Amino acid sequence: MPSFAEFREITQADEPLAPHTWLRIGGPAQYFVRPRTADEAIGVVRACANEGIEIRVLGGGSNLLVRDEGVSGCVLRFDHPGFSEVKVDGQRVTAGAGALLSNVVSLSVKTGLAGLDTLVGIPGTIGGALHGNAGGRSGDIGQYVHSVQVLLSNGEVVTRSREELAFAYRQSSLTDVTVLSATFDLHPEDADEITRRMRKLWIMKKATQPLTFQSAGCIFRNPRGLRAGLMIEQAGLKGTRIGNVEVSDRHANFLVSHDKASSADALRLIDLVRSKVAEQFGVDLESEIVIW
Repeated sequence: MPSFAEFREITQADEPLAPHTWLRIGGPAQYFVRPRTADEAIGVVRACANEGIEIRVLGGGSNLLVRDEGVSGCVLRFDHPGFSEVKVDGQRVTAGAGALLSNVVSLSVKTGLAGLDTLVGIPGTIGGALHGNAGGRSGDIGQYVHSVQVLLSNGEVVTRSREELAFAYRQSSLTDVTVLSATFDLHPEDADEITRRMRKLWIMKKATQPLTFQSAGCIFRNPRGLRAGLMIEQAGLKGTRIGNVEVSDRHANFLVSHDKASSADALRLIDLVRSKVAEQFGVDLESEIVIW
């Protein structure tokens, strides 16, 4: 069994996580590990399992709130170029877990493949997008999955077919340690037509979401048949601020952080929004953002 100490070269102790998240807040990781190859990732996972070290995986940090005290254990980050490769073979696109979703969307559109274009404007990595089944009103990533290669907690690498996976609203059955890569089945279409459709969707998102601020993705899931952002707005909470975190005045289901913001500010504001919506509408909002 490998020892965790063997991976000092790719490990940073007490690495601040705030710079790795879109909200730019939160404390450090006890161990921050950036594998360069799949073999290194396997070795790290096996060593952590052997030594009882908890593992978390950080994607693009676009849907993550890290508490001010940080996290214990190992945080894996798959941002080495080896985990960001994207390949096109006929109507299939294969992407590493660390590939930016935006890059995969762009490449598929350029090669005249439709499907993932509905995800334009959604930040993050392929691994994170699959874990949370990222999507919007036009569709989600899970519906295009052919197979996913995952790394299990014992260090074993397996490929899960579409039939073995389950995707639902902002969740998936991908609860393994981490995704290593995924293959998507798309369909051919005129590249110019896909681009026109994608640009229209992008313009709509840009006009309604705080994409130029320090913000994360949607904070709450939409309850069945309802829109969380609309309820938050109707509760009069747009622009509500606690400390240096506020509810976006552009889209009420987004939080925006300002200089010197803290996770404590964000968590208090989340609790306030949840209680006000429950009081006014009798609906208990569930968090969509991941909280460490």
